[in-house]
Amino acid sequence: MSSLRQKWVTAPLLNWIKKVLPPISDTEREAMEAGEVWWDAELLSGKPDWDKLLNMGQPELTEAEQAFIDGPVEELCKMVDDWKVSYEDHDISPDIWDFLKKNRFFGIIIPEEFGGLGFSPTAHAQIVTKISTRSTSVGVTVMVPNSLGPGELLMAHGTDEQKRHYLPRLADGRDIPCFGLTSPEAGSDAAAMVDNGVVCYETYKGEKTLGMRVNWHKRYITLGPVSTVLGLAFKLYDPDHILGDEEELGITVALVPTDTEGVTIGQRHLPAMQAFMNGPNWGKDVFIPMDWIIGGQENIGHGWHMLMSALAAGRGISLPSLSTGGAKLAARTTGAYAYVREQFGISIGKFEGVQRRLAEIAGIAYVLDSAHKTTTRALDQGRKPAVISAIMKAHATFGLRQSINDAMDIHAGKAIIDGPSNYLGNVYRAVPVAITVEGANILTRSLMIFGQGAIRCHPYLLQEMEAATNPDHEAGVKELDALLPKHFMFQLKTFVRAVFHGWTGGLFASSPKGVGDAAKYYRQMNRYSAVLTLVTEISLMSLGGELKRKEMISARLGDVLSDLYLMSCALKRFNDDGSPDKDRPLLEFAMRSGFHNIEVSLIEVFHNFPIRFIGQLMQFLTMPWGHSIRDASDRQAKACADLIMVPSETRERLTEGVFLGNPGDGIDIVEQAFELSHATADIRDKMKKGGVRALSVKSVEEALSKGLINEEEATEMKLTAEAVDKAIQVDHFDSLGGQKTTG
Repeated sequence: MSSLRQKWVTAPLLNWIKKVLPPISDTEREAMEAGEVWWDAELLSGKPDWDKLLNMGQPELTEAEQAFIDGPVEELCKMVDDWKVSYEDHDISPDIWDFLKKNRFFGIIIPEEFGGLGFSPTAHAQIVTKISTRSTSVGVTVMVPNSLGPGELLMAHGTDEQKRHYLPRLADGRDIPCFGLTSPEAGSDAAAMVDNGVVCYETYKGEKTLGMRVNWHKRYITLGPVSTVLGLAFKLYDPDHILGDEEELGITVALVPTDTEGVTIGQRHLPAMQAFMNGPNWGKDVFIPMDWIIGGQENIGHGWHMLMSALAAGRGISLPSLSTGGAKLAARTTGAYAYVREQFGISIGKFEGVQRRLAEIAGIAYVLDSAHKTTTRALDQGRKPAVISAIMKAHATFGLRQSINDAMDIHAGKAIIDGPSNYLGNVYRAVPVAITVEGANILTRSLMIFGQGAIRCHPYLLQEMEAATNPDHEAGVKELDALLPKHFMFQLKTFVRAVFHGWTGGLFASSPKGVGDAAKYYRQMNRYSAVLTLVTEISLMSLGGELKRKEMISARLGDVLSDLYLMSCALKRFNDDGSPDKDRPLLEFAMRSGFHNIEVSLIEVFHNFPIRFIGQLMQFLTMPWGHSIRDASDRQAKACADLIMVPSETRERLTEGVFLGNPGDGIDIVEQAFELSHATADIRDKMKKGGVRALSVKSVEEALSKGLINEEEATEMKLTAEAVDKAIQVDHFDSLGGQKTTG
């Protein structure tokens, strides 16, 4: 029976699979094999095991990590004048550079045995988050050496000799690293890289030495202009067959001191008015000995896999940390400003149009912080979730963009006039940088998240693809034959689950124990996990390799997977915090908005599916009632807006880690006005009831003369009026660009 099935069913099916499977390049395969799957695989299983997520614990800091954040990180934030860094000097001052080196900020992830701090991913993330609320330029400067770069690559792949030499020097700042990957011709397409090296023998330090003659042109290299050691990616060739029969040896990564003959470090780029160092570099016939390859000669051709492995973890920390910090800063300052800024005698935060934007800002901060904590917790446990890291990079930066745009709208003129008191302008300018680096978001969203996720997270698809590409046809048939019954049962269960939950609105889906009335959200999460899994199966079967080219479809399905992950993290965070009732509006807003977005994405997939009948069938099977979950209500939006306009434990939890400024800084000024305004709210109500609606020193005197308030209250109100007036002022400059005053 088995042999007959293989001959008449499996073998023809294998031939069909070979025709419809999307072609996968070597670079795509290595990217796909880098890192690992984790909660993303549960979400694409159709039935997530919530205990795996809820029982993984909360991110924690050691005493040393907390002391570092409370000590050197806090001190660094106090030292930084972001206006001076970004607009006056266009550089980080020497004393800050010295402070960063002295306190080993460039060695956050380097083990203590090599002179680094040896901190966890959670600590690394919280450090970058806090610094980023003070200065994105300083945040990026700290972030890059601890992200994708020589330090991480050396720890994972370096030889013992390379580690002993470089890691202590990187940890204490004697060496400043950069990493050269992007070239003008190739951009994000590593397969198109033109930077190349040729295996050869050269006389090096008086001896005949085996190495490579390398030529390159790199740009957009952060820390490049000040770097002393360059991590370099290039394609290596062996035309003289010195190493063997192969001529094309693949992408290789080496460490090159920047004072090496033939290396040219270019002048600075100026990325969107940010002051972090960034620039191009070139190499002309640079001789690189073989022992400069990270990991030595045996790692020739493994460079792309090494980079993807590092990126699988690093991309989940660096830019998500910066984005989370920016979103928290937006929530804290915009809530405060909306409360103290008045129009027509009332706080602008009471206008419903503003409240909706405030709710979006609060909801984004809650979701990003939740996802940030969950992801770094997974990294603490040694995981390298490649697809989730891509989700975090893309959607954290997308979230930052929306949050800062909304914050700018609410602040209006306060945020669009440059000056030391503008605490949002520089974050706003940093958004395009975050969106386009470490894998441009358009590419990540359109191709990577779902393209990799659908294959990596599927329990059988990757194995079936390997069977289809097995050069031994009979062995491939046997491998596929063993997988088919399992895959069929998976499809059958997925079909039943998705259709049942789709037609019953998820009412009978399961939920974990002990989650209280949040169970309704878990049921819907299970429903849409099943729907996404079934839609993925049908899309792959009907479109095959064509799905790879349907980027709009792939992007929308990736959005569904991303929303499911972000919402999972919000549920975990709410559970970890003890399900506080005061935080419930944030969870409700996040979940309702998320489900609404998921339904919009799925319906757009159905309506735009290339095979119209199949699109209609998928909607009939999984979403027969159309939009069944409305977006967050006005009531929920108002509740969220109020949470960031009132001093509370919820506001403190939501914006934990934001540097609140030195006395006289823009953030400090708006915070002081916020606190005084709440402290005198009852007095202000007396004035309004008596017909004095404006808030100024003159109006306070008017209220006093009318007997609406007493002398003591008048003194308090004058202080409040002065603080609010100071908070809404913007900076003036003379024609030469020097600061004149604030007003």
